Amino acid sequence: MLFRTPLFDTHVAMGGRMVEFAGYELPVQYPSGPTTEHHAVRTAAGLFDIDHMGQFELSGPDADACLQNLQVWDIAQMNEGDAHYSVLCYADGTIVDDIFLYKLHGRWLIIVNAANRAKDWEWIEHHLQGYHVALIERSDELAMLALQGPQAENILQKLTSYPLSTVATRTAIETEIGGMQVIAGRTGYTGEDGFELYVPVDGVVAFWNLLLDAGRETGLLACGLAARDSLRFEACMPLYGHELSSQINALEARLGWTLSWTKNFIGRDALLKVKLEKPARVLVGLEMVDKAVPREHYEIAVNSQVIGQVTSGMKCPTLDKFLAMALVPRDYSALGTRVDVIVRGQPKQAVVIKRPFYKPQYK
Repeated sequence: MLFRTPLFDTHVAMGGRMVEFAGYELPVQYPSGPTTEHHAVRTAAGLFDIDHMGQFELSGPDADACLQNLQVWDIAQMNEGDAHYSVLCYADGTIVDDIFLYKLHGRWLIIVNAANRAKDWEWIEHHLQGYHVALIERSDELAMLALQGPQAENILQKLTSYPLSTVATRTAIETEIGGMQVIAGRTGYTGEDGFELYVPVDGVVAFWNLLLDAGRETGLLACGLAARDSLRFEACMPLYGHELSSQINALEARLGWTLSWTKNFIGRDALLKVKLEKPARVLVGLEMVDKAVPREHYEIAVNSQVIGQVTSGMKCPTLDKFLAMALVPRDYSALGTRVDVIVRGQPKQAVVIKRPFYKPQYK
C-alpha cells in the first residue's frame, strides 16, 4: 500500500505521471516533460510537491544540548530564524540520514528523507534519554512544497506583505502567505534560489493553486521527481541511497564542511580517525570523454581493474554533457584523472572534474 500526499488528486488532474518513490505515489513528470520542467526552474520557477519528506519538532529546555549531540553541525552558531544542512551519523561515522534544521521560535524543525522517516524517528528517540525534551511528529500536519528558481521570490511576494527580499539564504520566517500561516525557508534542493514552504495540510491544495496562478505569467511550471533529480544532480547535492548511505561515511561523501570538530556529536571519534588517516575513497565528479550515459551502479575501472562505482549519472539538461558522481579510491580522485566507466560491458573513458557541475545561484 503506497502513501499519497494531499495533492495526489491534483497531480492526476494535471496529467502528472504517478510513480512509486520512497513508499509514496508521486508525479515523476507532467505533460510538459522533465526537460522542460528542469529548464523552467533554471530560467523562471518550478513548483514541487515534497510532502513525502518527514518533519519532526524538537523542543524543551534541553533541546539545544540534545540536538548538538544528535547531529554534526554546531547549532550554537544559529540564531532564531536560521536554517542549515546537517547529517545524522552512526557511531562509526556512516550516515543515518542527511537533514535540514530550522531554528524556530521555541522549537527546532528537523526535516528528514521520506525513505528514512521511521528509521530516523526511532534513532533520534533512542538518543533522547537523559534530556528533558519533547519530540513531536509533524509530518501529517504540515505539507511541504518547494518553489524554486530565479522568479520564486517575485511569485511568492504576490501572496504576502512580508518583504521577502529581506529573507537571506538559509534562513526562515513564519508569516502569513496566501491567507495562511506558513513557515517559509529560503532553502532548496535544485541549485537555484527559492523557498521550501510548510503549509497546514488542510490548506495545501488551495495554496498550490494560488502559487500556480501567481506564477503563470512568469513561466512557473509544476515539476516532478525527474526534474528534481536532474536539478539536484547538476548542483551535486547528495541523495540518500546514492551518494549517502549507512555504508558511506561523511568524509567519503565530501561532507567535511558540515562537521563541527569543536563539539561532541555521535560519530565524531570515528570521523576524526578518518580525517587524520585520510579517507580510503571519496566522491568525485566525472565527465564522459566517450559518448555514453553513466548510470547509477555502473563500475569504474582503471586498466581493467574495478576501483569504484557511479552513485548518480545522466545527461545534464543545463550543461548538455554526460556527467556522473562516483566513489573512487583517493589515489584516483585528482582533477584530470582518467578512468573508465563500464557501460553495458564496454569501457567508456571519463575524466575527473570539479564539483559542483552547476554553481548554485543563491543570493
